[in-house]
Amino acid sequence: MKQPFFLCLALLGSAALLAPAAKAQPKSGGFSWANLPTAQLPTFKPDTFNITTYGARPDGRTLNTQSINAAIADCSRKGGGVVLVPGGLWLTGPVELKSNVNLHLRRAAVLQFSADFDQYPLVLGSFEGIPSYRNQSPLSGTGLENVAITGSGIVDGNGDAWRAVGRDRLTESEWKKKVASGGLLSEDGKTWHPSAKALRGAQVPNPGGVVAGKTAPDYNDVKDFLRPNLLVLTNCKKVLLDGVTFQNSPAWCLHPLLCQELTVRNLLVRNPDYARNGDGLDIESCRNVLVEGCTFDVGDDGICIKSGKDAEGRKRGVPTENALIRRNVVYHAHGGFVIGSEMSGGARNLFVEDCTFMGTDIGLRFKTARGRGGIVEDIYVRNIAMKDIVHDAILFDMYYFMKAPPKLADGTAAPAEVPAVTEATPQFRRFFISNIVCDGAERAIFLRGLPEMSIQQITLDNLVLRANKGVELIEAQNIIISNLRLETLSAASPVYVENSRSISFDGLTVTAPGNQPLFGLSGARSEKITATRIEAGKNRPPVEAKAGASAKALKVKG
Repeated sequence: MKQPFFLCLALLGSAALLAPAAKAQPKSGGFSWANLPTAQLPTFKPDTFNITTYGARPDGRTLNTQSINAAIADCSRKGGGVVLVPGGLWLTGPVELKSNVNLHLRRAAVLQFSADFDQYPLVLGSFEGIPSYRNQSPLSGTGLENVAITGSGIVDGNGDAWRAVGRDRLTESEWKKKVASGGLLSEDGKTWHPSAKALRGAQVPNPGGVVAGKTAPDYNDVKDFLRPNLLVLTNCKKVLLDGVTFQNSPAWCLHPLLCQELTVRNLLVRNPDYARNGDGLDIESCRNVLVEGCTFDVGDDGICIKSGKDAEGRKRGVPTENALIRRNVVYHAHGGFVIGSEMSGGARNLFVEDCTFMGTDIGLRFKTARGRGGIVEDIYVRNIAMKDIVHDAILFDMYYFMKAPPKLADGTAAPAEVPAVTEATPQFRRFFISNIVCDGAERAIFLRGLPEMSIQQITLDNLVLRANKGVELIEAQNIIISNLRLETLSAASPVYVENSRSISFDGLTVTAPGNQPLFGLSGARSEKITATRIEAGKNRPPVEAKAGASAKALKVKG
């Protein structure tokens, strides 16, 4: 008797709890599931510095910037301790963290950042992996050691004041309210901008880009467009973010950059679904990281690994490495767990387990493009539950924001020059993904490499996936997919392979409508494809080959 889909989910979930993975996996850099990366926690003196002692008032009207920063500076100068934010609505401008300081927000505390753009001076920083002038972040710190934000209060970045928004992203009443609040509309009337400077910045290329001879005042005419990330910590050691709600960021929400010994736990991170660049957590070029027990509901990627963009990222050359990400929940986001696309410094030794993605656009999302460079390797993912994924449950794509090669009428790729492999060629290799459940997606698995650099050495094991479409492998090499139960709604071939080689399917059970061939092969470079232990219906043909592919490229062994 056929088992109901949800019973299969329960059985797979139970098996995942009992065993770390279905197959033994190699160690990497000394790390394994039996020897996971760790992060050192900061320590603080018990001395407490209440911001009210320095004149702060919780009336939502008094600008408390000077009082809060004075408390932090005094605490650090006296050897450190806890800067206490009691219950109340605390209006403030930029807050600068200091070494040996734990900024602690009590449950009823709201640290409300001002919507007055003049409170945020232009500073030289980083945005999307490259140096850029930005408005100073509401919360920031550079070169610190032993620093924390803890408690159960709320940090609100007032991001709606900063962000442009399209009319199509709001209800009619929301749009009317937004227009009535001030600001300017784009020429076509479809996008609201908060000010003339913000609109001007949207009309010029790379408005905050660093240019020789230009200083911060030279960017004043586009200042309001240069939205800050809510929290930026740069070159810091022993960092703890624990228990707090971070919400409504102008751009990215949490951005640790070049940090070591970073612990992020028990956070609630929120942004509207229309928030441009409204990422939850972007970990860039950091080492020794723990992210656990957090919940994300944001406007862009949920938990994202980065390491710089293109030549600037390669010049920095600092990967994100040695990270454990576990027991997190992601609701709306462009991706649940994401690597890229700015990964030019590389990423390695990342372990992700026991996470849930509910309604995210993509579940596991690994993205890059020509020109990035960087090597992403030794990535381990297990015990992931997904439901109602909008697009792909598992995606590897090396054409991020690029056009895929055009195809001729017969499905073959149009003639095109294949670039030489250089330091600007990105690489994805040695991913080990197991115990994955997805109930609902547009496509189950999508892997797309480059003609000059295939996606390589990907192992996917013990999967139960229900989606409209099945599996697509394009420009992939040395791929192992084992113990996959695939339920699709589309009448197309459940598995499509294009210009890929050394592909192994072992233990493939398919439930799909119609009687299309199980495998669709395309491209003359498709070869060495094997399939064993297949259950796909008695009358389903094994293969259809087109666009230069040969049916002999597939060997079915039972």
